[in-house]
Amino acid sequence: MLPATAGDPMTELKWTRKTTVKVSQELRRLHIDVGPRTVARILDRLKYRLRVNHKKLSRGSLRIKRQRNQQFEYIEGMRRSFVEKGLPVISVDTKKKELIGCFKNPGTVWAKVATPTNDHDFRSDASHIAAPYGVFDPVANRGHVFVGISHDTPGFATDCISRWWKTDGRWHYPEADRMLILADTGGSNGSRCRAWKHGLMTKLCRASGLNVTVCHYPPGASKWNPIEHRLFSQISKNWAGEPLITLEKMLNFIRTTKTETGLRVRATLVKSDYPKGLKPTAAEMATLSIVPHDVLPDWNYTLASSAKM
Repeated sequence: MLPATAGDPMTELKWTRKTTVKVSQELRRLHIDVGPRTVARILDRLKYRLRVNHKKLSRGSLRIKRQRNQQFEYIEGMRRSFVEKGLPVISVDTKKKELIGCFKNPGTVWAKVATPTNDHDFRSDASHIAAPYGVFDPVANRGHVFVGISHDTPGFATDCISRWWKTDGRWHYPEADRMLILADTGGSNGSRCRAWKHGLMTKLCRASGLNVTVCHYPPGASKWNPIEHRLFSQISKNWAGEPLITLEKMLNFIRTTKTETGLRVRATLVKSDYPKGLKPTAAEMATLSIVPHDVLPDWNYTLASSAKM
């Protein structure tokens, strides 16, 4: 179910592209004889819900719609290929920025008296504006959230992934020479962002000798990114109703996020400054070994560890 599952990063709500009939049929292939109604009851206990229509789709061409489905299938194929070979697969993204201070945090907690908070959420009243960048290993069910207090830039994103590899990745995958990154199409890890590709090459590929393959989810499909519904939603649930008064309190909530399925999370405060607008030059980009894939090359490419000669 996991590859066909999406979810809300702020709640537990999940949904799947598979119908109960299809799930029942696949279970029968595994010699588990259950009907669609039983599948529906199990999905309900797992907090899946029926979906309603939303007016969110742009009037794109049929070609774009076909590319969207093709990309989902390609990502699934790449994911399976890396997992079967014991190679690291990580899902990355930036969680919603948080105001640090006495601000209302949506949700409820058991208490005798409600915690008073500011009546308005003015950014000027915040001690910091925290940008949590997450790196999630869906196979190991482990996450590492890097909380930045500067800007959410490609430099910040690639620094976080490089730090994850040094502190987590290389110890769990000591023999790995390749890595797969699943990311959204926009933001600090956007598919068209030159600084994102340059940062991966200089901080990860050349520094660690890794060949890094990146697959981007299609525009408007970020909720299918595993980190959204398997890590970020659990963090939001853990600190629901609790004002994030200090950075240390925020980090503690992230570190204590756990699930019955074994999720464990680390948290690191990143104090470095990341100015906006820094872009690699054309000459610097020309030294990068970027190999576009045959399938949707704008969204799928591999960064080789060696530079062009």
